Amino acid sequence: MALQGAMANVEGDGNGNAAKLSKSEKDQCGRAKDSHTSVALGDYFSTAIVNRWDSSQHSSEYPTDAYGELQFAGASKRHSYFIRLSCDTPPSIVYTLLTNNWGLPSPNLVVSVVGGEGRSKVKTWVREVLRQGLVKASQSTGAWILTAGLQEGVGRCVGEAVRDHATAAASPSANKVLALGVAPWGVVHDNEQLVNSQGSFPAKYYVQKSSRDSCCLDNNYQAFLLVDDGSRVEQSLKTSMPWLVLAGSGGVADLLSDILERVSPAPPSSGNPAEGEEEAAPSVDLRERVGERVRMHFPGNDDLDKLVDQYCDLEESMTDALINNKPQFVRLFTENGLNILDYLTYGRLESLYSSVADGTLAYRLLQRCLLDRSGTMSSANLLDDAPDPATTKMLAGNGPSGLSRTFSLFEVSEVLELLMGDVCQPFYYSALGLEPNLSRRKALKKASKLLRGDSMYRQNRCLYPWASLFIWAILQNHSEMAVYFWEMAGETVLSALSGCKLLREMSKLESETETKLSMKELAQRFENLAHDVFGACYQSSETRSFTLLIRKSPVWGATTCLQMGTAADARLFFSHDGVQIWWGYMRRSTEVWRLVLTFFCPVLCCTGLISYREDEEEQQEEEEGQGGDIPGHDHSTYGTTVFSYSDINHIEADSGDGLSSPLSATIKGVRKRSVPPKRPFIVSRWRKFWFAPVTSFTGNVLMYFLFLLLFAYVLLVDFRRPPPAGPAVSEYIMYFWIFTIVCEEIRVTFLVGSLSLRQRMRLYWQDVWNKCDLTAIILFIAGLTCRMFPWSFDAGRALLCVDYMVFTLRLIHIFAIHRQLGPKIIIVGKMMKDIFFFLFFLGVWIMAYGVANQALIYSYDPRPDRIFRRVFYRPTSTSSDRSLWRRSTPWDMKCTSNITEIEAGDEPCRNQYGNWLVVILLVVYLLVTNILLINLLIAMFSYTFSKVQENSDVYWKFQRYNLIVEYHSRPSLAPPFIILSHLHLFIKRHIRRVPSVKVHHFVRELKGKAANRLMTWESIQKENFLSAQSKLQRGSDSERLKRMSVKVDTVLKQMSASRDYEHRLRALENESPLLVLPRRTDEVQ
Repeated sequence: MALQGAMANVEGDGNGNAAKLSKSEKDQCGRAKDSHTSVALGDYFSTAIVNRWDSSQHSSEYPTDAYGELQFAGASKRHSYFIRLSCDTPPSIVYTLLTNNWGLPSPNLVVSVVGGEGRSKVKTWVREVLRQGLVKASQSTGAWILTAGLQEGVGRCVGEAVRDHATAAASPSANKVLALGVAPWGVVHDNEQLVNSQGSFPAKYYVQKSSRDSCCLDNNYQAFLLVDDGSRVEQSLKTSMPWLVLAGSGGVADLLSDILERVSPAPPSSGNPAEGEEEAAPSVDLRERVGERVRMHFPGNDDLDKLVDQYCDLEESMTDALINNKPQFVRLFTENGLNILDYLTYGRLESLYSSVADGTLAYRLLQRCLLDRSGTMSSANLLDDAPDPATTKMLAGNGPSGLSRTFSLFEVSEVLELLMGDVCQPFYYSALGLEPNLSRRKALKKASKLLRGDSMYRQNRCLYPWASLFIWAILQNHSEMAVYFWEMAGETVLSALSGCKLLREMSKLESETETKLSMKELAQRFENLAHDVFGACYQSSETRSFTLLIRKSPVWGATTCLQMGTAADARLFFSHDGVQIWWGYMRRSTEVWRLVLTFFCPVLCCTGLISYREDEEEQQEEEEGQGGDIPGHDHSTYGTTVFSYSDINHIEADSGDGLSSPLSATIKGVRKRSVPPKRPFIVSRWRKFWFAPVTSFTGNVLMYFLFLLLFAYVLLVDFRRPPPAGPAVSEYIMYFWIFTIVCEEIRVTFLVGSLSLRQRMRLYWQDVWNKCDLTAIILFIAGLTCRMFPWSFDAGRALLCVDYMVFTLRLIHIFAIHRQLGPKIIIVGKMMKDIFFFLFFLGVWIMAYGVANQALIYSYDPRPDRIFRRVFYRPTSTSSDRSLWRRSTPWDMKCTSNITEIEAGDEPCRNQYGNWLVVILLVVYLLVTNILLINLLIAMFSYTFSKVQENSDVYWKFQRYNLIVEYHSRPSLAPPFIILSHLHLFIKRHIRRVPSVKVHHFVRELKGKAANRLMTWESIQKENFLSAQSKLQRGSDSERLKRMSVKVDTVLKQMSASRDYEHRLRALENESPLLVLPRRTDEVQ
């Protein structure tokens, strides 16, 4: 039915005052006379001039002509409700309209936010209070939030906070915050769009697309009550409604808090004043003090120049605080009006880098890059007739002392590329006008040419100011400053991992022990933050958290969290369950025997033997779509999250979201998702089973065991003579099997990914197991070549035997997936390093004892073989088995003392003089080697075992993630059948030109609304995590003691002040009789 209410047909200016009469064609409300009836003109406006607005005398009531649903054109597909009301409409009617007709749930609490409706900037900490305190509390208590509902001031902040919390909701059925706008009708921008006597269903309302404040209605509100009265505060104060004044937020709030704290009525006088003064004096004094406070908080327009000067001083103070490492002042300036977007330009960022302290690692790295560029500039200037004076001045000195301290963004980019490596694209290349794919030499030349003159880019705003300041603080190892900039920057998880990567690389280059230790501690702190914030994201939404891991970042050089975490060796981060996608589409609770049985009988994948995650997700989506809807509302306002590993291939992006490919998913909230036709059930289940990394891994393990059995059979049973007698059929099968393994190694190394050849070779050589594979392949080729010829047949057989050992050792890498064996393999690897240290100490003692023993026993023996055996072999056998030495060198052997015979090869006789010293040296040697060094080795092994065992889960999950990435990129079939997959991929990629789907599983590019919503959701989870951490810190014993000490100090100061006042009063009382006596004398006279 049509809803009708009362409205004021004559509007004021929105502040409760009537407009002034300026022209004859306009009335006192500021509107044309034709817009009013003749009765209104005759009764009120034609014959009288009023000086004060009175709604009861100067307005008339008619049925409302503005009500219905409101659609914000170009902003959202959700409809809001609105109605134009009179200021004296009964609240019961309004409440019935909201709950019964519009279907809003009844509130448990109504919170009205008043103030900040002007164009003044809302402070940052006030925004945080509204976001973390008010909106979150309203969400948990089911409250309504009432503001003006306009896109200005506090109303805009509340709307953005409501939007962000709705975006961060774990599911559409979660409790939503209901924000209602109560705005004056006269101040609403373009309110004529809402007028329709028949009702608007919906009324299209065009919002000004601007980042600045405006009087347009905010599209984040569910309903609007449009009235024209400004007495809300006055009526609530008259009814003694409780108010919460936010001191320090500016405006009237500061005035009220200042009056409550500093202005109080004067104490009653002890004398007997006159009758008229008894009531007038306190009120006049109070009025003067209140007026003084009002003038202080609301200065005139003459102070605008002072405010501008204060803002300029604020920028200079901000620069000083950054250079001098004062994070408290930086936070203070940011919260009190400093706009970081206007402050940080590229030129100011270069000045910050130029202020880096001498002697620090960042200064040395920047200076080295500056030397490289200056060399390029000098060679480039040789082509010019006159060299650049700035270049001449820079190159005038010898060494770094003669260079200029002005560093450009190109030097910063070079330093970041040195520390980051190939994990991301170069920084600041877009600001310098350079292409990211340029070679280093071409980039140096173009940058040198650009930086000769006055570069215009220095006047531009920094594209990502908080991230740039975060990098600047990290390079200088300013811990508190870096943490604050991390809190303010977006992409929280990736920023923390990037800081961890930078700090760990810098710690490798730092020479000072204390600075190196602080860098490692700060790197570990950022890794912990990345792990904890991602844990909060994972608890909120598993599917969105996976999208967070694979999203390409425009801030950090198009890298992802997974790539940055791998480069930073963030093992703690990879130990989180949200990073482990081992089972792919299948449920994690799938038993291994079901997987193995289905592997040998693939038909079972279409039965209920294997359960998949898609079934549960579809059921969950159906439940969310059926329950918890508000009548008349679409709860998919901010969309459901469809980013999960099981629906990557089944969801197309909305064209408005700006995703990179049609295979990408979207977070955009729509009423109906556009889903492509599903594959047939059998095909879908077949792909889900064989595309899982665990399936590929299981197949490779089983086939690898068969390969080792075949290899062993060939070496032990069927290894025939060279051609034409051999090789046998089984040996040819083994050759073909190894050929398919080599093909897969070539495909993974050279044909997967988008890196350059140099980067591919570097990454391949960094992996120890790749070196093992390369060694096995080289040994196989050498052994195969040798076994084909009769003269080298035995050598080829020996090489193939050693090759079998290398292939068998490859099983260690395969068993790293096991929860128990994986950490043990790491322990063995670390113990191998301990053995090298042990062998070093043992070799020193063997060399010392062996040479001394040989020199004491044999005075002359020139033969090298005997010297080597007696110096190294005898001490080693002595420490292990004394009887072995006696059997190998009997004492009754025939010997000679003739030098000629000794040189001819006879055994020299022993020298009997130093036998007693030999015995002493033997005892010392056995004591050190058999007791001291062996126990040292055992202690080192114990320490290594306990250290790894404490973090066994972290090490194991990090190893498993590497296996996930490795086997995810591999085809489903294992060697030797992998040759079929290679042929299929060749036809699909190079003939049919079909793009790869698996590439999008670990790298996804989001743009537009999808990226903004994901970043908003991540920032909300970060704020929730930081808020929880702050509560824990405030609840700790140390913080309680600090607060208690502050309170005690305050009480002591107040007591001392009260004592001073008491002493003064007593002094006045003692002096008062002397002042009063003369008056009494006069009265007596």
